[in-house]
Amino acid sequence: MSGGGGGGCSIVWFRRDLRVEDNPALAAGVRAGAVVAVFIYAPEEEGQYYPGRVSRWWLKNSLAHLDSSLRSLGTPLITKRSTDSVSSLLDVVNSTGASQLFFNHLYDPLSLIRDHRAKEVLTAQGITVRSFNSDLLYEPWDVNDANGQPFTTFSAFWERCLSMPYDPQAPLLPPKRIIPGDVSRCQGDTLVFEDESEKASNALLARAWSPGWSNADKALTAFINGPLIEYANNRRKADSATTSFLSPHLHFGEVSVKKVFHLVRIKQVLWANEGNQAGEESVNLFLKSIGLREYSRYISFNHPYSHERPLLGHLKFFPWVINESHFKAWRQGRTGYPLVDAGMRELWATGWLHDRIRVVVSSFFVKVLQLPWRWGMKYFWDTLLDADLESDALGWQYISGTLPDGREFDRIDNPQFEGYKFDPNGEYVRRWLPELSRLPTEWIHHPWNAPESVLQAAGIELGSNYPLPIVGIDAAKTRLQEALLQMWQLEAASRAAIENGVEEGLGDSTEFAPIAFPEDIQMEENPEPVRNNPPVGARRYEDQMVPSMTSSLVRVEEEEASSDLRNLAEESRAEVPTNATAQQNARDTENQGVLQNVNRNTQVQRNTTVWLRNAAEDSTAESSSSTRRERDGGVVPVWSPPSSSYAEPFVDDESGIGASSSYLQNHPQSHRLMNWTRLPQTG
Repeated sequence: MSGGGGGGCSIVWFRRDLRVEDNPALAAGVRAGAVVAVFIYAPEEEGQYYPGRVSRWWLKNSLAHLDSSLRSLGTPLITKRSTDSVSSLLDVVNSTGASQLFFNHLYDPLSLIRDHRAKEVLTAQGITVRSFNSDLLYEPWDVNDANGQPFTTFSAFWERCLSMPYDPQAPLLPPKRIIPGDVSRCQGDTLVFEDESEKASNALLARAWSPGWSNADKALTAFINGPLIEYANNRRKADSATTSFLSPHLHFGEVSVKKVFHLVRIKQVLWANEGNQAGEESVNLFLKSIGLREYSRYISFNHPYSHERPLLGHLKFFPWVINESHFKAWRQGRTGYPLVDAGMRELWATGWLHDRIRVVVSSFFVKVLQLPWRWGMKYFWDTLLDADLESDALGWQYISGTLPDGREFDRIDNPQFEGYKFDPNGEYVRRWLPELSRLPTEWIHHPWNAPESVLQAAGIELGSNYPLPIVGIDAAKTRLQEALLQMWQLEAASRAAIENGVEEGLGDSTEFAPIAFPEDIQMEENPEPVRNNPPVGARRYEDQMVPSMTSSLVRVEEEEASSDLRNLAEESRAEVPTNATAQQNARDTENQGVLQNVNRNTQVQRNTTVWLRNAAEDSTAESSSSTRRERDGGVVPVWSPPSSSYAEPFVDDESGIGASSSYLQNHPQSHRLMNWTRLPQTG
């Protein structure tokens, strides 16, 4: 990286890197001289991903911990409340006389836009801007296949990470002392993260969690010296503390992923020398969970709308069920399936879920209830302590079958059987569902099958103090098959319309109606085909640019204006339908027309293998356009993944994500990776 010196102090802009050790931006600031440490709280910039209650509680405590650490080193943390981070940075520059800005990379789409704009605006003011990798083992643009293109499956990506010709950088030590910059004219703001109604609930969180970078370090040490060695055997147990509990610390950057990686690898070498095969297996599985976090940023970087849209083209035609009563029952833990209900009640009470239970409740949401996957992802965002846009998007896309190596969409896991797998003694269910606490283990995961005498002895009246299943598993399987058939018909009709010239475009230009989030939680939904909503006008999505690796900026497309970047988030937000009844009629009319189009194209209807084969051919043609752009001596690909470059699926299904066989192994013709928006890259 380049970067000049010059007079004045340096601003270190903290975001999700709330630690003083292994913080490259802070280290660069300390090397440059006097430092002004700044945190800007601008949640309105996040749009619909405004931080949830428990996430804000964690942030409040983590910032207090960071401020205490920085003050002990010589400088305070200046906090600013803002609706425009870049404007606030300019204010800090003007009030402190700073000549340099240092910050660490983020990879979600909104941050990419904001970081580029910050570099553009501040560089124009003569400020030297430098950014660093603090959140990943390797930058996304550094991990490519033999052809220089990004990977489209996790297993190939992670294998490449583990075989890179150079190891991740060793973690940096914290500075011994920080020279403070002049902040006499830079007044900080008092940040308010919770209202009075939230304080009582938040007080309970402190009993189980200790935010802050030094506490994260303690949690890492405790895990490595404790549960790690039995991780391979115990990771499936939902009724005990068998995981690392590091994800909130990692999300807020309280612990460096490089430090986690290096310390765990040291244990791996130690156990290998001792011949401890169980320990080695545990390390490999735990490192795989670290790899999945890396992969989530990798996917978000290369597909900046992965948190909104399916990566596989045909899934955009899936007819989601809009049922707010089912959504409410799922949120409240009142579905009638004990393992699902226990998980949802734990989530609401603690802001936490075991990774196995996350898979269970999200799979039930998507496949049994067939609710739009982004509803579930947004609810997780609002309620999880470790809410993380990239990781949550990866998990929900995997469950929904929209990843090239994701779980088969036509596979429904029975919560009864999952219960005896992950909670064999029923202790987890009894802890979170006290109404079932006296039910024998034999019936704990399927009380609807228990004899009436057993239910009476346990004080259970199904349909009264505990609900009956809201959807039968057999009925759900039938309904899912019908929905998949409709999806394929709609996909075929869309393709036929394009081929016959009825609809102009390249095959992926269709826009569908936004699915309105239920009003009681005030969420939004981006376009996906639905059963109850009609389409609205198409929207234009502008290209995005990633953070520059140097202080200079080069526009990839001359016609791109900075105003486009600033307005992108607002332009891309979905509109909420206002007349559900009228829209339902319009949607029904359109669906009839689409299906009539299928009937008119008899060749497509009679021989589905023809259009499936065409789909694969079209995908190959579309993905053949791969270009490479040179930037300051480095080459960064701008790509559309080839249809034939998907590798083996995840090794197993016990790491929280991954399956023994993927949907695309059974339906290889449907591999059509969406390239919703190309991402020019400047660094």
